[in-house]
Amino acid sequence: MTRHIEMLDALFKHATEGIVVVNKEGVIVMLNPKALELFGYEDKELADQKIESLIPRRLTKAHIHHRDNYLESPHARGMGSSLELFARRKDGSEFPVEVSLSPFKTSEGQFVVSFVIDITERKKQENIIQEANQEIQKLNAELEERVNQRTEELAKAIYKIEQSQEEVMRALKKERELNNMKSQFVTIASHEFRTPLATILSSASLIGRYAKTEEEEKRQKHVQRIKSAVTNLTEILNDFMSIGKLEEGRIHSVPVYTDLPDFCQGLIEEIKGLCKEGQTISFAHSGNKGVWIDKQLLRNVIFNLISNAIKYSEPEKWIRFNIKADGKTIFIEIIDQGIGIPESDQMHIFDRFFRAHNAGNAQGTGLGLNIVQNYVSLMGGEVSFSSEVNKGTTFNIKLPDHLPAN
Repeated sequence: MTRHIEMLDALFKHATEGIVVVNKEGVIVMLNPKALELFGYEDKELADQKIESLIPRRLTKAHIHHRDNYLESPHARGMGSSLELFARRKDGSEFPVEVSLSPFKTSEGQFVVSFVIDITERKKQENIIQEANQEIQKLNAELEERVNQRTEELAKAIYKIEQSQEEVMRALKKERELNNMKSQFVTIASHEFRTPLATILSSASLIGRYAKTEEEEKRQKHVQRIKSAVTNLTEILNDFMSIGKLEEGRIHSVPVYTDLPDFCQGLIEEIKGLCKEGQTISFAHSGNKGVWIDKQLLRNVIFNLISNAIKYSEPEKWIRFNIKADGKTIFIEIIDQGIGIPESDQMHIFDRFFRAHNAGNAQGTGLGLNIVQNYVSLMGGEVSFSSEVNKGTTFNIKLPDHLPAN
């Protein structure tokens, strides 16, 4: 028995944990050397002191309540695994602890033994780890922000590159179209200019031979040939000038008040000189006389369509020109009995430089209908057509009739 007591005494004295024994009134009855070291007391200094002398003063009241409740139903349990527990040294300083409680009975009554561990170093390590984790989280957040920022910058850079590529592609396409247009212009000019220039040169040379009065009819015939050739050249140049102005955005629709019947009658008188032998132009107007429209653009559209009707119709054929205004819209209809447009060509008829396969030797640049479409669009209107080979073509145009915007 003595040997067991000696072993227990050795365990008590040499334990690496602080051991504090209190009775049921919470009075300290025993402390081992490690406990005295932890709390900074000398032997016998804590004899008959309440356990609350080792508890921070701010927690004393709560601890008394918890102690009383525990002693009513004592049982072994650990403390501090989920709670922040602190102990108070003799000098008043505090330190974090873990505490395990174990009740026991002797002949002298009920007691509780407390095993106390100073976890200051562990807390320091936990704080270091916590701070490191916070720093890592902060660095991760900063890294994520930088990644997002760089991703956004990269997306913007890619977008700019794509935009630049699109602009370059548009510029290249525009340049190709321009080069193609120049090439087509050279081809058309060399072909279309050659015939009227040869006609002018030939007729001008022949006029000089007809000096006699009785040869006036022959002179006038060559004068008319020269006039016709000059008109053709002028039309070709006007087409190219119109395309150039459209490309540069220098043409705008400026509606002005116009007397529609008078305007159309004057235009017909101007066009009649182009008619082939026996061709007639019938004109019909209905609805409002006064309209708001860009006179120059409208003149070019109607002149182009009627001159085409004359050009691609045989002598003795009629051409109908109908126009109606209802106060909101101007409706234009131009009908001919000409060669018509092949069905396979109709989808390309408004393309620049396109000429239908049945156009034959009729002079033209392939720009007229493209210009018509652009002018109608500038005036806010629509153009459509129906055609059948060898039966004729009908063009329909709808234009808004409105005051110019302020």
